[in-house]
Amino acid sequence: MRLASYVTHGRSGFGAVLGNGIVDVRLRFGPRFTSLLHILRENALDELKAALAGVRADYPLSEIELLRPIVQPEKIICVGVNEGEAARVVGAAKYPNLYFRTPSALVGHGWPIVRPRESVEFDCQGEIALVIGREGRRIPPERAFEFVTGFTLCAGGAARSFLPMGWETITPCKNFDASGSLGPWVVTLDEIDPTQPLRVATRVNGELRREHSSASLPFLFADLVAFVSLFTTLKPGDVITTGVPVAAADRVEPPRWLKPGDVVEIASPEIGLLRNVVIEEP
Repeated sequence: MRLASYVTHGRSGFGAVLGNGIVDVRLRFGPRFTSLLHILRENALDELKAALAGVRADYPLSEIELLRPIVQPEKIICVGVNEGEAARVVGAAKYPNLYFRTPSALVGHGWPIVRPRESVEFDCQGEIALVIGREGRRIPPERAFEFVTGFTLCAGGAARSFLPMGWETITPCKNFDASGSLGPWVVTLDEIDPTQPLRVATRVNGELRREHSSASLPFLFADLVAFVSLFTTLKPGDVITTGVPVAAADRVEPPRWLKPGDVVEIASPEIGLLRNVVIEEP
């Protein structure tokens, strides 16, 4: 299934994407569920899948605006260094380098990404993200996917010149309001084999800036779930973004920072396309 949250005709909704349309879950379940997060918390995905059998989409995708798939996750935990190239640049570590994002730092597919006033050195990189479906603590790697609902994509915007002290200050530079995005939807594990490599490409104005596969991650998906759940209880709807190679924009001369009007596309054949336009902060 492809699960999405959206706005249409001035009303918020959530449901499942079928072809070029979306099924409104509220029409099937009424007041029982109020959001995708509610469905995850109630462990009702199987019930939702059964309810979708033989139904038609209620709205075409052209009539909706997609929001973050999980509108208000409790936690968004991000991996700052998770590939060999990046580790050589900023120093290898035995454990993942983590930071947090606030939900307000990430918009949905199609919404503008805002370059903050504090930094014209602004870039955005494509990442694969895990969406947690079950509560768990100290999860062993071999059981990690029992707690994962599926995958989505993240455009990890960063105000690079807001790093006056280096990588230890990465949390502020990654948390300007609307500086990145998440989406377009969550693809559940019944459609993706999490043990197989997932590919992701970052394009700016149609130009390929970066392309990589999850097979290159030294900290694999299951390892990340196990490590994060060691120190915090993972809850339904929590998001773990899995990291990227070393930043493309600040490793070329001259740097190619994003500017207003640039179109950022994060694409994965297994997940979908996340597209946003960069604007200047008003």
